[in-house]
Amino acid sequence: MVTRLDRKLANIRAGFYKPTDFIIADAKDSDVGAGVTATGFDYSVKPPRRRSRQEFIAQIEAIIKQDIVDLMLVSQSNLDLLDERGAFFGSEMKPAIRGNLETMCWGAVRHGTYTQKPSVPFRDTNLSRAIAGYPARGTDLALYSVSFSNDLELDIRTLNAFAEFRAEAARTNFKYFYEVFNPSVEIGLNREQIGEFVNDHIIKSLASVPKAERPLFLKTPYNGPKALEELVNFDSELIVGVLGGGAGTTRDTFELVAQSERYGARLALFGRKINLAEAPLHLIVLMRAVADGTIGPEEAVRAYHGELQKLGLTPNRPLADDRVITEDVLTVATAKAA
Repeated sequence: MVTRLDRKLANIRAGFYKPTDFIIADAKDSDVGAGVTATGFDYSVKPPRRRSRQEFIAQIEAIIKQDIVDLMLVSQSNLDLLDERGAFFGSEMKPAIRGNLETMCWGAVRHGTYTQKPSVPFRDTNLSRAIAGYPARGTDLALYSVSFSNDLELDIRTLNAFAEFRAEAARTNFKYFYEVFNPSVEIGLNREQIGEFVNDHIIKSLASVPKAERPLFLKTPYNGPKALEELVNFDSELIVGVLGGGAGTTRDTFELVAQSERYGARLALFGRKINLAEAPLHLIVLMRAVADGTIGPEEAVRAYHGELQKLGLTPNRPLADDRVITEDVLTVATAKAA
């Protein structure tokens, strides 16, 4: 079955991109990096409480049925549960699994200290089992993530692990998209230098990868307009997407969608920004509208709070606070525009 993701990627590659082709992906894979805290909160009850795993699966099902998100990223075990419930049956939404998890993503483990050290690669996903029965069940698409620490031994280890994954993916006819994080520890670079460091590592880590093994698209932090435009303009064969980062304010969410699309990204993959929202389905509707250019980020925040009021939900922040951009990297473009 041809998915919306397939059609949008084809349009982008053919040079026919329009804002409605901007890809929105939901990262519901938080359980691979956390534990009990991975599922977010149910705000329909007072006081809000953490969702159980089954309620988390139900939330994913609701987003699939809403049919706005183009790509749903989940853990391999949760994809099994979703398949048992027929969640993706007849849907044009593409399921994907996380193919590995850098230790920098283990920061959500309560009392853990993993993020105090440079990230190292880790992988326990079974690709051959995930693709068994596809397309009726499972998936043929995974996310593979890396981070580079400017440490020779660690970065060689990371590149070797990436090569091993690509070899297994080739053997099992698995496709992947490629995520390159910012360094997980301080390496003595300022924000602009971090963008340059990450861009160079994206390009160099793919330089020896043959076309048959290259990723469908990239996912990387938004390091500001300059870094994003540099990466987008370097190679038209690379489709660049951004990751959502922390939860932030609702203005941060909409601003990141708008800025990334404006400066050349063609995909946004948000995890906490959706999972921790008071009304995820309504947030997604407005994310789509912002990407399409039918509403601006600040107006979208007001509209979102209007929806919360209709639903009888107490916002996590007052409207005045939720309209504020709190992520420094997003202030660069807004200050420039002003």
